[in-house]
Formats: sequence, structure tokens, C-alpha cells
Amino acid sequence: MKPSRTIAKAPHLFQRIGPESPKMGTAKNKVEKKKADLADRVSIKDFQKLDLRVGTIKSVEPVAGSKKLLKMLVDIGEERTIVAGLAGLYSEADLVGKQVVVVANLEPATLIGVESNGMVLAAEDRSGVHLLAPDALTRPGSKVR
Repeated sequence: MKPSRTIAKAPHLFQRIGPESPKMGTAKNKVEKKKADLADRVSIKDFQKLDLRVGTIKSVEPVAGSKKLLKMLVDIGEERTIVAGLAGLYSEADLVGKQVVVVANLEPATLIGVESNGMVLAAEDRSGVHLLAPDALTRPGSKVR
């Protein structure tokens, strides 16, 4: 008996995933990815080189010629000038007196003619930029561990 109609080949509903598929990954790809992930890690020795300290912001002023930069005087056991891209994110009044976490042993950097001697740490997510701070009043200069 001869078929009266030919059925067309139907398209796949889902992409086929086999052992060599990029989505599944080969054993070689998995090893390479793990090596790449490990290469991005920092050793404890390198991390311990960072001098993280609690600082209290004493004064804030805009940096002339910049829409984003603020020049802050921060007490970290000694007073330091730190430049940060916080203009428009925090008002000067909100920053004065605020405690923050500072990377104290960075090489100085000159930003629009102002030397910055440290970095204020912040986190960023969908809701904005959030300065890292101790959860209780802490003596300026205290080490972060």
C-alpha cells in the first residue's frame, strides 16, 4: 500500500543537548573554566596587604571641573584627602560625619588636579550606590579585618 500523503518534517521544540554541546560543556571545557575561575582569585597573602580602616568624613567639597567628583577630608587616625565619584549620589551634608571603610594604602592618584590618598569603599546594585560602613560608631583608624 502506497501512502496517500507525505508528512513534512516537524521542527524541534527544543535545542538538542548532547555530551559535546556548548550548554553541557565537555570535561575539557569544565576544567578550563575552573582554571579561569581560580586565576581570578586573590591569595590570603595578597588580601592581607590591603590596609582597610574605618574613617570619619570631616568635610566635603565638589572638585572644580567635575560633575561626579567630591573632595573629602577623612580622619583614619590621621587626616587624608580622598577623592570619590559620589557627587549626585550623596549630598555633602549627608556625608559629613559619616563613617566609611577606606583602603588606606593605595598609591596616591591625581584626579583633575586633586591628589587622592585612599579609596572609600562602596557597593552598587539596582537601587544605587551604598557606602560601606561599620554597624556601630567606631574609632577612626580602626583596622578592618
